Amino acid sequence: MSDRHTGAADDARQEDALAEGGSAGVKSQAKASEQGFRQTLRGLWPYLWPHNRADLRRRIYFGFLLLIAAKIITVIMPYGFKWSVDALTGEAQGGEATALLAGAVSLTVLYGGMRIAMALLTQWRDGLFASVAMNAVRGLALETFRHMHALSLRFHLERKTGGLTRVLERGRQGIEELVRMFVLNLLPTILEFVLVLGVLWWQFDWRFAAVVFVMVAAYLVFTYRVTEWRIDIRRRMNESDNEANTKAIDSLLNYETVKYFGAERREAERYDTSLARYESASVDTYVSLAYLNGGQAVIFSLGLIAVMVMAIQDVRAGDATVGGFVMVNAMLMQLYFPLNFMGMLYREIRQALIDIGEMFTIMARDPEVKDRPGALPLVAAAGELRFEDVRFAYTPERPILRGVSFTVPAGRTVAVVGPSGAGKSTLSRLIFRFYEPQAGRILVDGQDIANVQQESLREAVGMVPQDTVLFNDTIEYNIRYGNPDASHADIVEAARLAQIDDFIRSLPQGYDTQVGERGLKLSGGEKQRVAIARTILKSPRILVLDEATSALDSFTEREIQRALDKVSEGRTTLVIAHRLSTIVNADEILVFDRGGIAERGTHGQLLARQGLYAALWNRQREVDAARETLARDSGTVSPPLEEREYNVLAEAD
Repeated sequence: MSDRHTGAADDARQEDALAEGGSAGVKSQAKASEQGFRQTLRGLWPYLWPHNRADLRRRIYFGFLLLIAAKIITVIMPYGFKWSVDALTGEAQGGEATALLAGAVSLTVLYGGMRIAMALLTQWRDGLFASVAMNAVRGLALETFRHMHALSLRFHLERKTGGLTRVLERGRQGIEELVRMFVLNLLPTILEFVLVLGVLWWQFDWRFAAVVFVMVAAYLVFTYRVTEWRIDIRRRMNESDNEANTKAIDSLLNYETVKYFGAERREAERYDTSLARYESASVDTYVSLAYLNGGQAVIFSLGLIAVMVMAIQDVRAGDATVGGFVMVNAMLMQLYFPLNFMGMLYREIRQALIDIGEMFTIMARDPEVKDRPGALPLVAAAGELRFEDVRFAYTPERPILRGVSFTVPAGRTVAVVGPSGAGKSTLSRLIFRFYEPQAGRILVDGQDIANVQQESLREAVGMVPQDTVLFNDTIEYNIRYGNPDASHADIVEAARLAQIDDFIRSLPQGYDTQVGERGLKLSGGEKQRVAIARTILKSPRILVLDEATSALDSFTEREIQRALDKVSEGRTTLVIAHRLSTIVNADEILVFDRGGIAERGTHGQLLARQGLYAALWNRQREVDAARETLARDSGTVSPPLEEREYNVLAEAD
């Protein structure tokens, strides 16, 4: 009955907004449930009642007037049915009977007209409220999306992207569902129920109203208890659905890796395991739905039988007409639909609360890194970058940086080398304030970056990462990302400086070429050049090159290095490198080891010192020479030294 139009998948409309394993899903649901209806409605109120939109408020006022008018007509309609039946049966007396018989057709037309008016008023009301509901959906979804971007990198590393998008999706659906259920259905249903009880009491007697009241109460209690049972079933179903969805996204994003290892069958088996759990829970959902609908049908039918029997007795006693008997039936059957809706109202509202509650849980989480009160914009005139006794650890038991101090003078280049885990890439994350150091300071032109606005800091710093990820859009869009206000001529010039303009022009669609998901339609070198062009377009005062050529072959590496040399001219540049040959011209080289600076100096000074750097240099030249010889003999292009080989060399010293 109450869920007759929904399938199992719709019935389980994503209660668990973020699945990160079964226990995490249960915890998130519990937290969302604890918020309760009042708290969630309080959070939604600024969006449901738009103080800055007088036009939407007028829609709300007029919509409620339409609501009242529609429900009054709804309750009056059975009277038209009663009058028509009494006229046809001739039970009215004297002149009234003659008039009713003469106007039977007119009364029937009036009855139909009231039904049309009620339907039109209802649809008009729903159309008016649609703007209010969707404005609330848009406002809260946008604020949540912005807040997700404001949260720290740690938050996003701990969460699964697929799960976060489901939070956003379910939250939007939850808001729309809650508004629709509460404003467009719950309030009208309550009003209609009260009016029906009043009409039954006034037209007949208190017994009719009492029977209907008891029937509705029993109906709601039964529905509440069965729904509580079904919620646990739907929770299992949603957890399995989320798990299957996460596995599917993860597998498809790693399509190439799956192919490398011939793991298609393994991935299908993992996915099928989740689908099997989903299937089992879905069957339970259908069975419990049948139990719910059957019980509701029995309760309503018993109440209907009782009222109809009392109406027959009144007709026999002469206290009511046949039209009154028909009116009671029409009144209850008319109440059937909103009462039927009430059966699923609790379930839908609870689901919506869970969905919205998870969104509010994320909204309530404070960013780990945020602008301090009174923070001023960064003024990066020269661009000097300085670390002062910086200490940092992702977890207390594993320190990454142990009192690091160095300066990158304005317009100069400083390179950082060292094995993985030495803290090199952590430097770039601290510069961008993805994390805050536990001790020490990072300064730009003497300004502690902890005291400036993050937006201004990131405007002054450009980044060319090792793993360039592009948006699934055109090449021009990805280059323009460095400066949304740039002209097409500026984009072409940036591409030319990054040595990728000729390649782009050789493509059939040129700058309008789609790069694919994460830029997979481009090679590593092409993606890297796009990233360089994007950074050139940004024109930052400070440039960070985080192992920008370590994943490229030797030929592409040399091409990219020339482009990087151009973009770093006149800019304060911090280079994090695996390939020592790419940083021989740096003004200073810092050799990181175990979270600290083991050596520092120019390339020549470090070689003369015959320390760790010199050993790394000599070992790398030996390995490169061997690889070049092997490549020459086999007729292939030699790839660069792999990170794992470099780490082996570093650890050996």
